[in-house]
Amino acid sequence: MVLAGTHAGSGLFHIVLTHGCLPEVSYQRMNAAQNELAMPLTGIRVLDLTRLLPGGYCTLLLADMGADVIKVEEPETGDYMRWTPPLVDGQSALFNAINRNKRSVTLNLRTDAGRELLLRLVEGADVLVEGNRPGVMERLGIGWDVLHARNPRVVMCSITGYGQDGPFASRAGHDLNYMATAGGLGLNGELEGPPIPLAVQVADIGGGGLQPAVAILGALMGVQRGGEGRWIDASMTDGAVTWLGMAFAARDAGESVLRGDQRLAGRYACYRVYACKNGGYFSVAALEPKFWSALCNALERLDLVELQYSEDPATQTALEEIFASQTRREWQETLAPLDACCEPVLEIDEVRHHPQIAARRLFLGQASGLEIRPAVVMADGWRRREPPRLGEHNEEVYAAVGLDPKRIEELRQEGVI
Repeated sequence: MVLAGTHAGSGLFHIVLTHGCLPEVSYQRMNAAQNELAMPLTGIRVLDLTRLLPGGYCTLLLADMGADVIKVEEPETGDYMRWTPPLVDGQSALFNAINRNKRSVTLNLRTDAGRELLLRLVEGADVLVEGNRPGVMERLGIGWDVLHARNPRVVMCSITGYGQDGPFASRAGHDLNYMATAGGLGLNGELEGPPIPLAVQVADIGGGGLQPAVAILGALMGVQRGGEGRWIDASMTDGAVTWLGMAFAARDAGESVLRGDQRLAGRYACYRVYACKNGGYFSVAALEPKFWSALCNALERLDLVELQYSEDPATQTALEEIFASQTRREWQETLAPLDACCEPVLEIDEVRHHPQIAARRLFLGQASGLEIRPAVVMADGWRRREPPRLGEHNEEVYAAVGLDPKRIEELRQEGVI
């Protein structure tokens, strides 16, 4: 990943992508000092002004690496995801899934006192992440120029659907719209069938979560080396487009790239999903000749070895008939010992019980509900806090920037916090 496309005098950077359970140890009983020192982002403070999935996932990645992430939320309502069913003890399980290790304060940014209090928080922050439409922060009086003047080392990341400029900059949208615009939705589905929405929010999580987090880390490295903070323009649509780099490359080289007829989306019998007897499916990804040969040998169909990349529908039909002859469990028993890139398609309720997933201890139970640990764990003690209640940390955060209890109560009565 590189940062490119600087806007003269603005410091604005575009993101461009170049092409079972853990041990049941309560975080309250952990050796806090030792664990904090072990985390790579200990000492980094992040102000998270975002709502819903993209920004929340971005700051979750930073929080799990040790950053002190403070969610700045609107009084009374907070992050909309807090109230999205299903609820666990009055708070959304979806919210809990992406907001551990964070603190929450309430702040009304439509008031003068609220904006000034945010700027006081910015003075001690390293990163501010926001997800408003372009121009909103400026209209509130807390845009990039103001934040940069208050703290020249702060990194500001603006996560939007379509970016800070262009004719769609202020257009509303959600993941399905971004994937539709990027071309990813148009490629997903069966040949000659309709586009099928992706079950995972690729633009939200990838373009609005993962890629901004990487860009933030790069910008922080620049600050660490003595540079000033940067304004990162993170477009979820841009992120989705860059993830289609190989599809565009194939198309520009003259290859047909159609829905359901791509190299890795149904064109070849060696890379498809097959229905089994009595329900269930099996994935076959035998792209390399050695894997395909091993599979054909196990299926006792050596006549198919030379047809690995044949586009004759008869080859696919042969595999369909073979897999339809046995149940998924029977095929799993037959193919499990085989080194041929073949695995059963798991339903979501089966995932946590898979022996590999269980061995990796990806799932853990907490008071806030079932959680999935970070994909990459760099140190023990990554889980430090339960997902916060709305405004749970008002007193401790605002006291740290000089507000006494009386002033905090006044701001609460005035509707500022």
